[in-house]
Amino acid sequence: MSISKLQQDALDYHSQGKPGKIEVIPTKPTQTKRDLSLAYSPGVAEPCLRIAENVEDVYKYTAKGNLVAVISNGTAVLGLGDIGPEASKPVMEGKGVLFKIFADIDVFDIELNTKDIEGFIACVKALEPTFGGINLEDIKAPECFEIETRLKAELNIPIMHDDQHGTAIISAAALLNALELVNKPIDSIKMVVNGAGASAMSCSNLFLALGVKKENLIMLDSKGTLNNRRTDLDKYKEFFVNNTLTETLEEAMKNVDVFVGLSKANILSQDMVRSMAKDPIVFAMANPDPEITYELAIATREDIIMATGRSDYPNQVNNVLGFPFIFRGALDVRATTINEEMKLAAVRAIANLAKETVPDSVMKAYNEHSVEFGRTYIIPKPIDPRLIETVSPAVAKAAMDSGVAKKPILDWEKYKLELRNRLGLDNRFIRRMMTTARNSPKRVVFAEADNLKILKAAQIAKEEGIAIPILLGNVEKIQALLTENSIDLGDVKIIDPLMEDAKREDYGNKFFTKRQRKGINVYEATKLMRDRNYYGCMMVNEGEGDAFISGLTKNYPKSLKPALQIVGKEEGITKIAGMYIIMTKKGPYFFADTTVNIDPTAEELVDIAKMTHAEVKKMGINPVIAMLSYSNFGSAQGELPEKVAKAVKILQTKNPEITVDGDIQANFAMNNEMLSENFPFSTLVNKEVNTFIFPNLAAGNIAYKFAQSFGAAESMGPVLLGFNKSVHFLQLGSSVREIVNMVAVAVLDAQGKK
Repeated sequence: MSISKLQQDALDYHSQGKPGKIEVIPTKPTQTKRDLSLAYSPGVAEPCLRIAENVEDVYKYTAKGNLVAVISNGTAVLGLGDIGPEASKPVMEGKGVLFKIFADIDVFDIELNTKDIEGFIACVKALEPTFGGINLEDIKAPECFEIETRLKAELNIPIMHDDQHGTAIISAAALLNALELVNKPIDSIKMVVNGAGASAMSCSNLFLALGVKKENLIMLDSKGTLNNRRTDLDKYKEFFVNNTLTETLEEAMKNVDVFVGLSKANILSQDMVRSMAKDPIVFAMANPDPEITYELAIATREDIIMATGRSDYPNQVNNVLGFPFIFRGALDVRATTINEEMKLAAVRAIANLAKETVPDSVMKAYNEHSVEFGRTYIIPKPIDPRLIETVSPAVAKAAMDSGVAKKPILDWEKYKLELRNRLGLDNRFIRRMMTTARNSPKRVVFAEADNLKILKAAQIAKEEGIAIPILLGNVEKIQALLTENSIDLGDVKIIDPLMEDAKREDYGNKFFTKRQRKGINVYEATKLMRDRNYYGCMMVNEGEGDAFISGLTKNYPKSLKPALQIVGKEEGITKIAGMYIIMTKKGPYFFADTTVNIDPTAEELVDIAKMTHAEVKKMGINPVIAMLSYSNFGSAQGELPEKVAKAVKILQTKNPEITVDGDIQANFAMNNEMLSENFPFSTLVNKEVNTFIFPNLAAGNIAYKFAQSFGAAESMGPVLLGFNKSVHFLQLGSSVREIVNMVAVAVLDAQGKK
């Protein structure tokens, strides 16, 4: 069977390395004999006995309180239908990944080989002692209704069928805000819901709970409106029967205020949208293609408010805005259920968040100068870091107020701080960086395009929409590699500098003009343009590319020299510097200078700190800088700590907007408790240091290479600071993923320089 490159990439993604997407990692030490005796026999008997005495202690001594089961029988998987439990497993693993990265909830995915309602319910009930909550997933209607209803009645842990309630909660939040913008009371609107599956019914029930009148809601299935003349409806559809005289979608759409689509692509026409009432609200949520495209809908009417399930248009109705944070709040108060009050609390929390001032990091990620509550922003963006600390507390409080919480929260500010600290900030940082790049992709020149890794990275960058690749190298060799490896780069430009005689001569003359008093003649300047590093840098310098990437196969100093000679430094910059980004679960750390300056002076350290500060802010992070040394605030004498202390004094005097202190040892910079106890005067007390300026190249280079080698953190870099254009170099032997990350960095840099 012939498959596309994207399909093959998906198969490779799931199969290469460890098969699948998840693993179990111990949370306690297991290195010594004593550790193992505590983890298992004989030590494990003690918590077993305590739990036997008091079953609630299972939350104290085990992972139950943070463990959710994602359970399916594979009968309604995405848009693929009934494909079976084994085939549903990649989706369930994926749901587990989302739980983890958005809310730090651990997941076991469970696929049940049964379509029998009684068998399914019995199995899930038997699993209750293991899990703190259960997320039902991809179970077909109408069986899913009975399964969820019975399990909620018979179990004492939070349960939610996300296919039903996830979309309902997000779309309900969007509806409240859309109605507010058009000044229409919810109890007076007329609504059409196209689709009569689990999600459509759950959405409709929630809309009714918010105030939509049942007689004003017309639902349609594939045979037409659910009207009182139909005799083929089950009990679930019968609930939504309306005495409407309409039979078709076209008839039902006349003069309605809201259309909610949970059906199939391209079923809603422009004429139907034209027939709607003033200020129509259209939620076309069929995936991957909506009932009407965004472009067609907004071209039809200027007064429309439009939402889809797609990430490439405004107002994305995305379940990830809800389920991770709803379960987080439910687990944290040990709720015995997820009730209507908790769902409505989530709706209102999400709706209200869209009205608050949007953080700079979110605006930068979407390349927006101003994102504010309005027709194209009625629900928060999925990457908004405030979701966890907004939705989860609202759900937890609703659980407490409705009497289903067994462990009330007493200190809400402390709880919000705990929520912030839970997130895997490394993932969020990279997602935000990719989103920012995608919103204004730039032309990236790849000097080593005859390398398979570069070609794969270029393909990903193009498909992700983060860059427009320009490939340098032998055209025949590159084309052969593309063909051999089934890489489709479409109309990407491929340039062989050796074949570009006129351009080489033009670039050579311009380079000679730059370097004519620095020991180079016209012949040498033109000859150097045969080198792709020189040619590529000239392309960027002359505006024929926006960013330059090289260094995968070449010595770092040899790659750096052409950039220094051609692109040069930004105005006011005395030294180029190199920064590495070290990604950890706690978030990214920024190390500088790690690759360029051997022994910078105090004044040069000031410049390095200022450049690093600007670059970190550009990436959406508020930099808190420690200037490192072997001394703590003068505790040891020597040229190095004195140099660092001098740099700090200059910065604190001339740049008071920069949060910085030193000289300081790395362990004190990383440990706020130790710092505040010993040096309470430091400006870094009660702040999370995330940026480190090293006193010399040896220290910085050794530090980031140790971080890489220990495998405890992933690194990205070197990010070059101070160049007049976006020029960046890869580590020798970088992986495809690392190259793609550096492409995103280069695009962000180019965006800033534009």
